[in-house]
Amino acid sequence: MIFSKAGFGGAVADFEAAVVAQDAKRSGKAFIRLQETFGRAKETELFAGGPRLAAVLEQVPPSPRAVVAVLVGACVERGADAERCAPGVLAGLRAALEGAVAFGEAWAATGGGAFPVPDGGEPGEEIVGRTGFEAAVGWWTLSQWEMAAVALLNHRAVRAGLDGEAVRAGLDDATVRGQAGSGRGELLRLLTAVEQASGQELRCLSYALQVLDDEPLVVLHRPSATGYLLRLSGIGDNFQLHTLLADALIGGGHVAGRAPSPQEVAVCRETPGQVETAGSFELVAPDGGRLWNEGTPADIPVVDGVRLLVLDEPSYARSWPAGRFFPGMRGDLILERALEPEETERWFARVSPAGELTG
Repeated sequence: MIFSKAGFGGAVADFEAAVVAQDAKRSGKAFIRLQETFGRAKETELFAGGPRLAAVLEQVPPSPRAVVAVLVGACVERGADAERCAPGVLAGLRAALEGAVAFGEAWAATGGGAFPVPDGGEPGEEIVGRTGFEAAVGWWTLSQWEMAAVALLNHRAVRAGLDGEAVRAGLDDATVRGQAGSGRGELLRLLTAVEQASGQELRCLSYALQVLDDEPLVVLHRPSATGYLLRLSGIGDNFQLHTLLADALIGGGHVAGRAPSPQEVAVCRETPGQVETAGSFELVAPDGGRLWNEGTPADIPVVDGVRLLVLDEPSYARSWPAGRFFPGMRGDLILERALEPEETERWFARVSPAGELTG
């Protein structure tokens, strides 16, 4: 077979044509060339190649499909249009999660035991015999689908598109922010089922699916008895939130404490890298439960339609490298206004008194 063009662009064109024609031999050769030429691809080839590969993902055989999805994600990381690539990759992610759920059910029904660890190849005959091929491939390729999907979920427009599925399903804004129903919520439901069955955590995918955008947040600072309305977007974990809260409230002169440096704040927004920082608060749920820095803003409970967070004095000294859980995702936290004393008092009436932390 003579390829029409050299390089990644030529490999994409030939793979695309072979997949559409269901020419297994030709697509196999082009599949190898995709991987061999990606590292030398020009920007124009990546920009065009990502969406073209994403568009034919559904027609690619199950085993190589996940590798092609990873290539699509890599194209997006280097500038390809994430929104155009999203439908194919996220549909593949959902199919892989559904397959992994079926794998868990079949695995339990045929004797159970520890889930096998995918080795990078294809599942063996014994595995396939117990669970079926599609279910086995779903579990075997799930980490690759996680990698591909997270690359796309770094983009706010892709996350908004998933939320849009819930809007089209007739869910209200509060439910959409809670990621219930369709879109992100369905992917999270499937992911939770897989994690429970396998005992393994796909933390990056879980956190990416829980990222909040344009989310109102009421914060009560207990030591000063003051309250604030903020709005957060693109924050991957509570370490990042913690630093940005300290910047908005302490750095903004609203409460006393240690303000993070400009460098610490910058790496939590969009500057690459990490900078050592220290804790300024104890993050507390309205019921008095501890909210860990290792968690996400989605862990903050919703009270009367708004997420409500209490800040106490830190119970012990803690430091960590400030930065972003998702280096490719821009994070932001905006202080909209300080609450009036009457508003603050009403919100404080909804939280447990200060005491020993739980959780």
